[in-house]
Amino acid sequence: MLALRGRLRQERAAFQRLFSEWASLDAVKISGSNPAQAYNLVNGEWHLPKKSKPLIDPFNGEDFMKIPDPQVDEIQPYVESLRKVPKTGLHNPLKNPERYNLMGDVSFNAARELHKPEVADFFAQLVKRLSPKSYAQAMLEVTVTRRFLENFGGDSVRWHARSFGVSGDHAGQESHGYRWPYGPVGLITPFNFPLEIPALQLMGALFMGNKPLAHVDHRVSLVFEYFIRMLHHCGLPKTDVDFIHGNGRVVGELLTQAQPRSILFTGSGKVAEKLAEDFRGKVFLEDAGFDWKILGPDVADVDYVAWQCDQDAYACSGQKCSAQSMLFVHENWAKAGIEDKLKQRAAMRNMKDETIGPVITWTTKAMLDHAQNLQKLPGSKLLFGGKELSGHSIPECYGAIEPTAVFVPLKEILKDEESFKLATTEVFGPLQVVTHYTDAELPLVLEATERMNAHLTAAIVSNDIIFNHKVLGHTVNGTTYVGRRGRTTGAPQNHWFGPAGDPRAAGIGTPEAIRLVWSCHREIIHDFGPAPTDLSALKPN
Repeated sequence: MLALRGRLRQERAAFQRLFSEWASLDAVKISGSNPAQAYNLVNGEWHLPKKSKPLIDPFNGEDFMKIPDPQVDEIQPYVESLRKVPKTGLHNPLKNPERYNLMGDVSFNAARELHKPEVADFFAQLVKRLSPKSYAQAMLEVTVTRRFLENFGGDSVRWHARSFGVSGDHAGQESHGYRWPYGPVGLITPFNFPLEIPALQLMGALFMGNKPLAHVDHRVSLVFEYFIRMLHHCGLPKTDVDFIHGNGRVVGELLTQAQPRSILFTGSGKVAEKLAEDFRGKVFLEDAGFDWKILGPDVADVDYVAWQCDQDAYACSGQKCSAQSMLFVHENWAKAGIEDKLKQRAAMRNMKDETIGPVITWTTKAMLDHAQNLQKLPGSKLLFGGKELSGHSIPECYGAIEPTAVFVPLKEILKDEESFKLATTEVFGPLQVVTHYTDAELPLVLEATERMNAHLTAAIVSNDIIFNHKVLGHTVNGTTYVGRRGRTTGAPQNHWFGPAGDPRAAGIGTPEAIRLVWSCHREIIHDFGPAPTDLSALKPN
């Protein structure tokens, strides 16, 4: 016990030292002569591979931090670390159950850390510096993570891993259903939510008894490194998680050699499908989301709805997997001037307050070319935007365009497969497609939603119950917001968030999501007797 307390004191001291270093650098001004150095974690030890590579500043193109760049010949420690994890996990309902209490304590302590204004500000500044977004958006990410940790502090971990019992056929027989860990697992997440997504999924994996190998997009992975360091400070054993910065090719080879029993992937659809193939379906996926919003026939609160549409389409420069990609506008909303109000809202965004900024995965040219191609469809037109941002120093490898909307007639969207593919291409940036419909054309709207491949989020902005039930009954999006305040983005910690319509679909944020993604069902039937005494009645069947 004394040794454990000593180790925890050392972890706390290390975290406070690192925190102080970053606070003094002001996390927003990392650059030049004093670049930050990220580290990998394996078998409880932070270390560096032979090489590190510079990461360029998304705002000016300068080198401003160093990221480990491990090569294939350096992955063996990670492979061995995962391979030695038993299939029964680090804990389960019958093995090391005291670890459920440990995980509850870690969650509680981490939430308490994020309640400290200086720690919350530290993570918010770090998030917005690496994954460009406004301070308000970055702080929301910190808040959601903190609330999630609060939800699972104390006994909540073991409560949501609870089992159930069913009576048997005779005395002494009873069946029990348990939530069982997978053991060694993989966790791969993207750049756009560098704290919230990996933190919630990592904690879910740990709660259920798994040991994860975590990998976050290298452009933002430093955020998660510091979250893991904070967890160590809060009592998490250092050997419970392995964490690797680096490129996808090397991580892919690592996973191929280690063969984790399950992988959670959040990111692009192409990578998701490759993982599903390479690991024979042992994956849970939250992949691409071409997310739609339908404005119903009943018009009210036009200014508010315009504000929410602007938030859904352009917050974080459109770099949310739940961003509003297509807006179906009922003719009544068009007559009420919703598009003019959208244009006015979009014009308020600027780089000074970081409500618009660098796009990480699409270049300026690629986004503007896509907007031009949309306008080539008959009857299409640019509603607003369609230009490069002015007065910036964003490097060419990233994108920088004004909030953009292109109107495309509904019948042109559905005309043929080529037009539909063009209109429903997910642009991970501030660009959306807008179209109109009438009451008689609602079946065409529903046809469009049926033909889409990604079914992550959706919104039905209407208080008309019959209309809502009609649309809900003919759509499948996993997280659908309904009512006058319906949105596509937001994903708080108080509800399930994830796609639907695919057996591999992942979830995040709730006990149900954690049970689905990070545990499997195991049935144990106890049959202790007494054995029957009249053996003559026992005949072969």
